[in-house]
Amino acid sequence: MVLRIGHRPERDKRITSHVCLVARAFGAEGIYISGARDQKICSTIKKVCETWGGSFWVEFVSNPLKLIKNWKNNGGVVVHLTMYGLPLREITESICQDGRDLLVIVGGEKVPKEYYLEADYNVAVGNQPHSEVSALAIFLDRINSGEWEHLTFSGAKLRIIPSERGKIVKEFKEEKKDF
Repeated sequence: MVLRIGHRPERDKRITSHVCLVARAFGAEGIYISGARDQKICSTIKKVCETWGGSFWVEFVSNPLKLIKNWKNNGGVVVHLTMYGLPLREITESICQDGRDLLVIVGGEKVPKEYYLEADYNVAVGNQPHSEVSALAIFLDRINSGEWEHLTFSGAKLRIIPSERGKIVKEFKEEKKDF
């Protein structure tokens, strides 16, 4: 699961959608979003799932710290992606061996210190400024050992067929596989 904190519709409209798309494509079941409610994100992701399959969900939360505490109380582990944390390459194995359900936090604005304190792991995907979209993609790829490349999504109407040249898109009537 992913928690996107501090969504600001005017500034983050595309970034938050891209965080959702990366989370979905890399195997997350859904995303919690804190900040201003934005129905455009919900409708965008719903259309993506209708066309490309899967059952990814979006839920807006008003109290993300309460969500984090509940997650931990229910046995889950919280990973906060930040450029100030421990290097991803040094902490990946520990997170994988932990074995608990993950809640991955990505920020959109300056992240309050409470999130650093509540996280079980503060993980740096590099120590230079870059996008939370890239941080999430790299983290999910590493934590899942690239297995996202083999995911199939039930109910897909379209699927891309890999091709060295050109674009091949296959249309499906009904897809039975799930990820």
